[in-house]
Amino acid sequence: MSVLLLVRHGQASFGAADYDALSDLGHEQARILGAALKARGVRPDRIVRGRMRRHDETAAGILDGLGGGPEPTIDEGWNEFDFLKVLAVHPIAPEPDLDHAGFQRFFEDATGRWISGGYDHEYDESFGQFTGRVDEALDRAAVASGVTVVVTSGGPIGVVASRLTAGDASLWQRFNRVAVNSAVTKVITGRSGATLSTFNEHSHLEHDRALLSYR
Repeated sequence: MSVLLLVRHGQASFGAADYDALSDLGHEQARILGAALKARGVRPDRIVRGRMRRHDETAAGILDGLGGGPEPTIDEGWNEFDFLKVLAVHPIAPEPDLDHAGFQRFFEDATGRWISGGYDHEYDESFGQFTGRVDEALDRAAVASGVTVVVTSGGPIGVVASRLTAGDASLWQRFNRVAVNSAVTKVITGRSGATLSTFNEHSHLEHDRALLSYR
């Protein structure tokens, strides 16, 4: 049996020159998660991360909170989709100065178009290609026994959660929209295959609402 703890990266630097870098809050979220895992007696046998900077920095923060652990390995199958490209090719331009709710509506319209499959030629990676590489990354991670921490993004976690509940990616948008930074989704694999045990668990942040973020 293997246990996969899929961790969404800490808060990125939304609106900054380099979105991919963690914010100060993101670094804190990662360290708190590592300390919470240590307090629960969770000692990962391996850590796998996507190649993005926010994955690297989140893994480093988790290791800091744990007080050490295995050197992370990289699997690009866990990279986030290029949401900037998905937003940029949407034919309806967003209104200026969107608030959070307005941006979320625009984001879901743009990703809905991407998901539809009717415009695949406009994207560097189609939704089908994205979900396919995440499926392959999940298969690779599930082969190893013991506990594996996978540091990734909300998009790949949403793919896994949808596959393991609906049998396809039809619930991806619903899972993706509620992903909390540094939240943990637990997948258990055994003889009967992979099972979603918990989704988006973030009790390590609930003692202080200022620690909760979704971007």
